[in-house]
Amino acid sequence: MNILFISDIMGDPGRQAVLGFLPRLREKYSPALVVANGENAAGGFGLTPRITDDLFEMGIDILTSGNHIWDKRDILTYIDKEKRLLRPANFPPGVPGYGSAVIRASNGARVGVINLMGRVFMANLDCPFRKADEEIAHLKKDGAQVILVDIHAEATSEKIALARYLDGKVTAVLGTHTHVQTADEKVLPGGTAYITDAGMTGPHDSVIGVTAELAINRFLTQMPTRFDTAKGPGTLQGVVVTADPKTGKASMIERVSLT
Repeated sequence: MNILFISDIMGDPGRQAVLGFLPRLREKYSPALVVANGENAAGGFGLTPRITDDLFEMGIDILTSGNHIWDKRDILTYIDKEKRLLRPANFPPGVPGYGSAVIRASNGARVGVINLMGRVFMANLDCPFRKADEEIAHLKKDGAQVILVDIHAEATSEKIALARYLDGKVTAVLGTHTHVQTADEKVLPGGTAYITDAGMTGPHDSVIGVTAELAINRFLTQMPTRFDTAKGPGTLQGVVVTADPKTGKASMIERVSLT
């Protein structure tokens, strides 16, 4: 089975890229499940209920997120009701929403999705390694053999270490957050597909999705600058993971980048 993962949807250009390119990707790969990180889909910062619903209507089956999930306050009540929108599982107890879910793919397989956030250069959350073990145990009890992990993290070393730690325990460990697609996709010895960062689905001519002049001005002056999502054509980036639905082992991971 193929699973399509769409990385870091950024603002309206990212949403338009999903709308325009997803049908082409469905025709080429026939994915049984479409997963996307949507935490920047609302103007580059957070998600709204309406935009989340729009992304589901476009054909995304389940959304992951990261450090910007709480940027829009109206998501707080929505995320408790909509289990297809995940927030990092390693937030402390009592935080709204869910950090993992089991969803049925179009081929009938029960697929587990786990959302985690790194701690290096980011928030001081619970340990993503130990939390991953807890979530995997829960998902397997719910009948998930195929399990995908979105690790939303800054540090390359933390992402690679998590993938090595989970090798053979999950189907894929896919990095998000930096908005720059890396070229290190591989299937690890235990059968876990990995990439350090799956990239960004957003404005092609930008600085990680932000209007270039604003980002440059921040570096030149070191003064607070309001960041806006860049305009113009969007790029869709992500990966396709091929896995055995019976064993949960990955056999292939392929980068996707369409402009």
